[in-house]
Amino acid sequence: MSKDKSDVVILEKNVNKDGDNTAIVKSNKSTQNSTEAGVSQQFLKLAKRFVIDGALLPEEKQMLIEDRTVKRARLSQLRKQQNIENIMQKTLGYCASFEIGQRTDHDWFSRYIALSEEVSNPTMQDLWAKILAGELTKPGAFSFKALQVFRDMSIYDAKLLAKACSLAIKDPNKKNIRLITGAYQQPGLFNFFSKQRQQYCNLSHYGLNYADLLALSENHLIYLQESESSLLSKDDSLQFTYNGLPLKLTAKKSNVCLQFYKFTPLGAELAHLISDKSNDEFFDHLKNMLTHYFAVNSD
Repeated sequence: MSKDKSDVVILEKNVNKDGDNTAIVKSNKSTQNSTEAGVSQQFLKLAKRFVIDGALLPEEKQMLIEDRTVKRARLSQLRKQQNIENIMQKTLGYCASFEIGQRTDHDWFSRYIALSEEVSNPTMQDLWAKILAGELTKPGAFSFKALQVFRDMSIYDAKLLAKACSLAIKDPNKKNIRLITGAYQQPGLFNFFSKQRQQYCNLSHYGLNYADLLALSENHLIYLQESESSLLSKDDSLQFTYNGLPLKLTAKKSNVCLQFYKFTPLGAELAHLISDKSNDEFFDHLKNMLTHYFAVNSD
C-alpha cells in the first residue's frame, strides 16, 4: 500500500543486505489541520455574530455591504437593549424592599444607560444593577466620574477590587478605606537599633501583590504612594471595622503610627458595590502584627 509522503516522517533508515528497513510514523499534520479548522470555525462564528464576516465569505455569498451595515447596526442595538433590560431586572431585586426617592436625576440616569448598555457579562451586569439600586435609594451615592471609571473596568479589575475590599479596613463612617501594610514606632534613644521597631503586613501572601496594587492605582481606585497615620500617644485609640467586624486599636507605646494604602474617593464609592467578605486568616495575621504596638479589641 502506498503512503502519501506528506503523511509520514522518516525516523531512521538502515541499509543492509536485506534492503532498506525504514521506520515511519504518521505526522500530526492532520491534527494540526483539524485544530486550525476548529479555530477558523470559531473565528467565523464570532465574526458572523457581530456581522463583520462579509470579507471572509466567497464573493458570491456576500450580502451587499449596505445590507451588512444595516444588519450590524440593528443587532448592536438589540444587544444593547437586551443588556439594559437584564440590568433593570437585576436592579429590581436589589431595591424592591427599599423606598425610592421621588426625584430621580434624569441626566444621571441617561448617562447611566449610555455607559451600561454595552455590558453583557452577567457578573458585571450585577454590579451595574447595584450601582443603580444604590443611586435610586440614596441619590448622589455614585458620581458620573465613578460611572466612567467603572465602565472601563474589566471583570478582572472588578475581582481585583473585591480582593482589595476583602483585606481593607474602614472608618466607622465607611468613607475612608485602607489597606494596612505595617506599623512602626518613631526612632528614639531606646529603640533605634531594635529589629522589631517596624512591623509588616504581607498583603501578597493573601493574594494582593504589588502588580495588583499597581493595576488598582491605574484604575484610580487606590493611591499607590504609601501613607501614614499621625503619630499616636500612649492610650490613644483608633476605631475601624473589618468587613463588618469591629476593630479597636489602642496604642501601648508613644509615637507609633500605621502605614497603609488608601482608597481614592472613587475607589471608596465603588467599594460599596462589594459585599462584605472577611478573610479570617488575614484578620488573625493583621491583629497579631498590630499587637506589638497596640492593644487590639475585635469583639
